Amino acid sequence: QMSANDCQDPPEYWTIHGLWPDKGEECNRTWHFNVTEIKDLLSDMRHDWPDVLHSSLNRTQFWKHEWEKHGTCAATLQVLNSQKKYFGKALELYQHIDLNSCLLKAGIKPSSSYYQMTAIKEALTTFYGVTPKIQCLPPEEGEKAQTIGQIEFCFTKELQLRNCTTLEGESDPMRAALKLGTEELSVCSDTLPTYYPSQVQ
Repeated sequence: QMSANDCQDPPEYWTIHGLWPDKGEECNRTWHFNVTEIKDLLSDMRHDWPDVLHSSLNRTQFWKHEWEKHGTCAATLQVLNSQKKYFGKALELYQHIDLNSCLLKAGIKPSSSYYQMTAIKEALTTFYGVTPKIQCLPPEEGEKAQTIGQIEFCFTKELQLRNCTTLEGESDPMRAALKLGTEELSVCSDTLPTYYPSQVQ
């Protein structure tokens, strides 16, 4: 829906947005993104972590943004302390979680009818043993359903899955809601019917 966007043939599967440490953004402004450091990962990156909004610059703009904003902070962990490790580990976690097949196994697939958010949550929690954070676009004017937009998994510093509960006194980095075009994603409501669209219009 963004007038300048270039979202041609968006993938019909869940892709990666990023791997974000809880604290800090842009931790090292001199550590610039260098695509040659991840050249071995490029085919997986293009598939699992596509930039659907910018076609220019070889489609590396999204990765550059994620590295500079989040990767430079994540790099305080030894397992993430290079661009290759940061992007490689994000791909590994994505493939291990395999959200696409989990939802299918639970019978949750894109549909023109609505889901109950509690059913989606229950399926994910049962499958993974932890509570993820599910984010939605709120209903548009005159509509009654929210649209599922993003599913966030939380990890310990050892990169083990944990519940996505905001610990007391810990600020929630995503509370500054993510802007998707002009729309904002926020934590889904448990009571609104939920739309999981098969085609992004």
